Amino acid sequence: MTNPALQLAGSLLFGFVCGSVPFGWLAGRLRRLDIRQHGSGNIGFANVQRTMGWKWALPVLLLDSAKGALAVLFSWQIGLQPVPAGLGAVCGHIYTPWLRFNGGKGVATTLGVAAVLFPRALLAGLLLYLIILLASGFVSLASLCFALLLVPLVAALYPSRPDLLFAAAGSAVLIILRHRANLSRLIQGSEPRLTLWLRIFQRRS
Repeated sequence: MTNPALQLAGSLLFGFVCGSVPFGWLAGRLRRLDIRQHGSGNIGFANVQRTMGWKWALPVLLLDSAKGALAVLFSWQIGLQPVPAGLGAVCGHIYTPWLRFNGGKGVATTLGVAAVLFPRALLAGLLLYLIILLASGFVSLASLCFALLLVPLVAALYPSRPDLLFAAAGSAVLIILRHRANLSRLIQGSEPRLTLWLRIFQRRS
């Protein structure tokens, strides 16, 4: 594919298709429930964990991350552009056509994309994510902080790669937009915490 516009469009579409597989929803169907009708209604890791437990949530997290990583890796193999393929995967996860363009929040798929495109920035971002998650118990707060920090981390660690900065910024914007309701609940004090954090806190109390 030699036409730059066609290559860009093909890369975005390829990534979008890869990212569109709604693993959280499929996990719910295996349990004969619609995950969108439970908890926060989201199909991502956090709501799967609250609704169905860790044995379902961890595979969903891994699969949602893997589809982002594989979209980038396979795009190289078939002559497409990895950065737009990665962004396409995040968009596909968030706006999956299989669920009327209403999917997850993009964090897990961004992790997979980042693991291939800018792994050093991902490691630093994950450290912050875990610190905030363990300190607060809020997956949404940790996700928002991760998205905000990802851009300066990529800028600092990959200064000669504006394409990677674009990928990080695009993913961060998508994540933040999808967490608007969570941000509102955080401000109001009604955002649910991770179940494991609640159990640890209750034991200490």
